[in-house]
Amino acid sequence: MTDPARGTAPEPLAVLIVGAGFSGLAMAIRCRQAGIGPLRVIEKSGGLGGTWHDNTYPGAACDVPSHLYSLSFAPKADWSRMYAPQPEILAYLRETAERHGLMPLIQLRTTFQGATWDEARALWHVETDRGPVTARAIVSGMGGLHHPAYPDIPGRESFAGPAFHTAAWDHAVDLAGKRVGVIGTGASAVQVVPELAAIASHLTLFQRTPPWIMPKNDHAIAERAKDRYRKIPFARQLERARLFWLHEVRALLGFTKVSKLTGQAEGLARRHLAKAIRDPDLRAKLTPNYRLGCKRVLISDDYYPALQRPNVTLETGSIARITPTGLVTEDGHTLDLDVIVYATGFDVTATFARMNLVGRGGLRLTEAWAGGMGAYQGITVAGFPNYFMLLGPNTGLGHNSVVSMIEVQVQHVLDCLKALRRGARAIEVRPEAQARFLDRIRTRMADSIWQAGGCKSWYLDAQGRNTTLWPDSVMAYRRSARRARMADYRLG
Repeated sequence: MTDPARGTAPEPLAVLIVGAGFSGLAMAIRCRQAGIGPLRVIEKSGGLGGTWHDNTYPGAACDVPSHLYSLSFAPKADWSRMYAPQPEILAYLRETAERHGLMPLIQLRTTFQGATWDEARALWHVETDRGPVTARAIVSGMGGLHHPAYPDIPGRESFAGPAFHTAAWDHAVDLAGKRVGVIGTGASAVQVVPELAAIASHLTLFQRTPPWIMPKNDHAIAERAKDRYRKIPFARQLERARLFWLHEVRALLGFTKVSKLTGQAEGLARRHLAKAIRDPDLRAKLTPNYRLGCKRVLISDDYYPALQRPNVTLETGSIARITPTGLVTEDGHTLDLDVIVYATGFDVTATFARMNLVGRGGLRLTEAWAGGMGAYQGITVAGFPNYFMLLGPNTGLGHNSVVSMIEVQVQHVLDCLKALRRGARAIEVRPEAQARFLDRIRTRMADSIWQAGGCKSWYLDAQGRNTTLWPDSVMAYRRSARRARMADYRLG
């Protein structure tokens, strides 16, 4: 892939897409199919793929089945496993971009720095680290999983050995035979710990809160199944539909709110734990004390076995400080380490809060969101015409494939872009429509698992509000957002 020539386009772009992950690529494909252009995709990394380009830690894989974690209009018949590993997902995204002619439109190593709305010309003046761009519309496909979160532990910068986040893996560091400390027990830890435990001389896992873990049941997809999916597209579509509804049912099983079925799902997870962990003391340390779904529910078949290896220690005491040679726990226990790995997730709210966006009348996005993030359908914000977000506030998922949400949002944005093509200079959500939508979200959140589940998670902002996840089923979101209701928008 080569970067397009630098410099400002001779005419404003019809659409500037920020980010070349699932969201940005899906939007670009649909724009091209609709004949909307000129368009450009800018990407801060050195390659496309978004989170699947950045997260290359050992064991990185998707926790959504492959045939569901792919674009419905860009199917892949020959996924190797039920849950695809990171290299295969990245290859799929590259192949999809190539097949749909996106490569010449993608400008790599280009960071979006901010944008200002020009009322007189009805366009955005965009600043990047490679020069200015003007565009009639901006579609943000940045998502929330690209600002690594680090724990606020005294002395963190003093450690003399290698220390890195799972999202910024240092492949130059050989971990074989090393004393490795892994801080965090979220989704990346569950995948990386079994890999590191197999090669480290000793691995210490520092756990603050144990996660709920379900069986993964991963397996290679048989060649005869791949052949059937290649020859009979309807068979592949049926498999995708089966997986979708299997996961959609999770919205009723306590993944969005506490119900009678929540206990049944917790029972399945407890049986998985009891079957894998025989030591009652270790099992007690790994048993969550909050309701299933309050934090992200994980899937794994090899995490629990890895914790029982003789070279692995689970440390549940709080970390007091990090030293040049390791760390010290609150109870005074000193641990010497060669390498520290931070498996501490992402600062999701920071992704949006740091955006330097100036809309109508000089309104800054940070000012509009002073009381908390919020957007109509998670896509548009009053005061910011011709600006759209994919996977914006309250559109993440805890129970199904987020790609399904992306496709709904892409169609919604496409409706708005077509309105601009028909002659509108600007399209902006009406404040009253946005307020009604956010009231619905707040009402739905009031009895959600994230408010009533008894935990703190990265889903919540500093005020304890969930501005990250959609509090209902994918089908409910599809009914709400698939088509843009022009009555909820102001055309100028």
